[in-house]
Amino acid sequence: MPHVQLSGGCHCGNLRLLLQLTREPAEYSPRACDCDFCRKHGAAWLSDAQGSLRITVREPAGLGKYTQGSRTAELLLCQHCGVLVAACLNADGRLYGAVNARAVEGDAPFAATQVVSPQQLSVDDKARRWRQLWFSDVSIIAAEAAGSGGVGATRA
Repeated sequence: MPHVQLSGGCHCGNLRLLLQLTREPAEYSPRACDCDFCRKHGAAWLSDAQGSLRITVREPAGLGKYTQGSRTAELLLCQHCGVLVAACLNADGRLYGAVNARAVEGDAPFAATQVVSPQQLSVDDKARRWRQLWFSDVSIIAAEAAGSGGVGATRA
């Protein structure tokens, strides 16, 4: 199984992303949610249920969280530069997540973006779908904890 590592984050560097994908980037079609919030942010969601996602936060006070319409997922934004970087779901005692593909750095050749409409799903169906599609190995770590071998690291 190939392991492709990609990085990214917000514009100012307060929120950093490290993704481990199990397929080549061209095999992923970012999902553009048609809700008002995601459309206004230009978000296109990328995830790999068998991969992993690490979010490092340099300044925890600058991590903004917005709860989307159904109150099921939290959207993570930088309060300094305003970039929407990820969405997270706490379910089944685990943290799931997806990243805004537009926050991934470099020229990863993702497949064409597809429009999706989670608004058409019930709250339970949304959560079920996200648990199937999103990264299931997710951690959110304060930068000082990451620099010290993870001591004091927190899972959100």
